[in-house]
Amino acid sequence: MRIIAYIYTDPLIESPPDLEIWGWEIDRVYQDLGQRDELDRLLQDCVKEGCDYLLVRRLDELGDSIREIQQVLSKLQERNVELITTETDIERQLTLLQLIDTIHSSQVSRRMRQGHARNRLKFLPPPGKAPYGYRRGKDKYTIDRSAAPVVKDFFDRFIIYGSLRGAVRYLEKKYNKKIAASTGLRWLSNAVYRGDTSYLNGEVISDTHAAILSRDEAAQIDRLLRRNRRLPPRTASAPRSLAGLVNCSHCGQTMTITNVSAPRRVEKYLYLRPTHCDRVPKCKSIRYDRVLTTTIDRICADLPIAVNQMGMPNLDGLKAKVSQEIVDKKQAIESPGSRISQRETEDLRIYKLKTEISQLQDRLAAFPPVNLQSLAQAVSISQFWLDLSESERRFYFREFIRSISIDPQAANLDLQLRFIF
Repeated sequence: MRIIAYIYTDPLIESPPDLEIWGWEIDRVYQDLGQRDELDRLLQDCVKEGCDYLLVRRLDELGDSIREIQQVLSKLQERNVELITTETDIERQLTLLQLIDTIHSSQVSRRMRQGHARNRLKFLPPPGKAPYGYRRGKDKYTIDRSAAPVVKDFFDRFIIYGSLRGAVRYLEKKYNKKIAASTGLRWLSNAVYRGDTSYLNGEVISDTHAAILSRDEAAQIDRLLRRNRRLPPRTASAPRSLAGLVNCSHCGQTMTITNVSAPRRVEKYLYLRPTHCDRVPKCKSIRYDRVLTTTIDRICADLPIAVNQMGMPNLDGLKAKVSQEIVDKKQAIESPGSRISQRETEDLRIYKLKTEISQLQDRLAAFPPVNLQSLAQAVSISQFWLDLSESERRFYFREFIRSISIDPQAANLDLQLRFIF
């Protein structure tokens, strides 16, 4: 059985004790004066020579902080060394040490949260790197003039075609800027590009810095993202306008678009066929052009009727009401804080008003940009759809149509439209 002892003395405030204070047969005494070189040597010797017991007077001799003491205790435990204190109750000290460490960690966390909260009241950016297209200024984000045009072009491309992966490919082709689709999705939903600052607690403060996206563009992006979530994966960037919309009413399967060509012929034909059809015989394929023409005819006939049956609320009145609430809260910010309660500061009052303004602006942006009834009349003309390209037609189809159901066995396809509204 090997027993060692350790003594630490701060020569500025105390004198070294007698080495014979233990009353045990000690194999070796390690003693430090001011520094803890001997303590490091002690831990190394425990690995080389082994040790059964270590005697100390108090736990505080093992380090200058709670963290240092815990690190030494962990190393002793790893080496199977039993620690004995001669001047204090070690069990009580260990319990107190754990309690102090818990309190210390809680206080550090609380101070960090208080610091972040004070920064929020000053509308400062959260910690971390600025999003691509911005730089961190002294108290707000500033536009990076070399990167911002790349981000703006990405947004413009997505607004025109409504395809995330298409916009990502466009960015790589034009600017040699490679980003993942998940990164592009974060760009599209990031409040920073709209001139707002978003915090970890979910609160958003509007107009804290220069924006790359206008409010109208941001609202259009949000509508496109909501629309694309309803579609099967990868169909948002498909070249054909009916991709992801058509399903078979017999087998219930989504119909995919396939190219078919005859041997030694240049012509190619497009067909819609069900995926994973388990019927016997399988549901047959249908010419793409036939389904497209029937869809356009059905839209022109059914869309005005569906819109008239909706009973649309007075959107102009709702928009005016929300806009007036925003104006009232902005005036409240500029007015003196006469309504401040005892537990509120002026900064906190302004912060709350700005978060409420941000929420109202989000509500305002969610309203449709145009009158749906007048738009339905304009697009209920066959020539409007026929004059569009496939990518443009894909964009407008998904603005109105949730799904298209057809019966491949029926002579007239028995096509049924399910509108989004």
